[in-house]
Amino acid sequence: FPEFDDLYCKYCFVYGHDWAPTTGLEEGISQITSKSRDIQQNFVWNFPIDISFKSTNPFGWPQIVVSVYGPDVFGNDVVRGYGAVHIPFIPGRHKRTIPMFVPESSSMLQKFTSWFMGRRPEFTDPKVVAQGEGREVTRVRSQGFITLSFNVVTKDMKNLGYDTTTADLQSPSVSTVTDASYRT
Repeated sequence: FPEFDDLYCKYCFVYGHDWAPTTGLEEGISQITSKSRDIQQNFVWNFPIDISFKSTNPFGWPQIVVSVYGPDVFGNDVVRGYGAVHIPFIPGRHKRTIPMFVPESSSMLQKFTSWFMGRRPEFTDPKVVAQGEGREVTRVRSQGFITLSFNVVTKDMKNLGYDTTTADLQSPSVSTVTDASYRT
């Protein structure tokens, strides 16, 4: 987000019907942060998210939807980017970079009116970002990137017939409980 400053994030999770959160918050909001003073000018939120899911079916694997907001020239909070990524299914530490985008008005008149009124296009429900339905008619523009760090723990995936280990990851404590659980 090179041309913006003083941004904050909102997050929520989207998951299938067979999934249920067991602990943690399904949505939240971070603090406001400013650009770093180095040459990279990164934003660092350091906002830990702790949630656990359980399911016996991988269909609808959880995704995290991130929305970034910041002030415009009039001081109104406007959306600066939307993005979503599936939670990694392999246990361990992972980094995912999410390309962010913002909805755009479809005509110059709408662009001018939305700028003048301080009401830029945004989704009424940010969860639409993680769903395919209706997105093909949305005009968007790329707007920065967010990098998320995940620490994933799975339980009993092998008991349900799913092998989520890699050749270099041999963990004897992966399967110990009777329902499949997931934690970030």
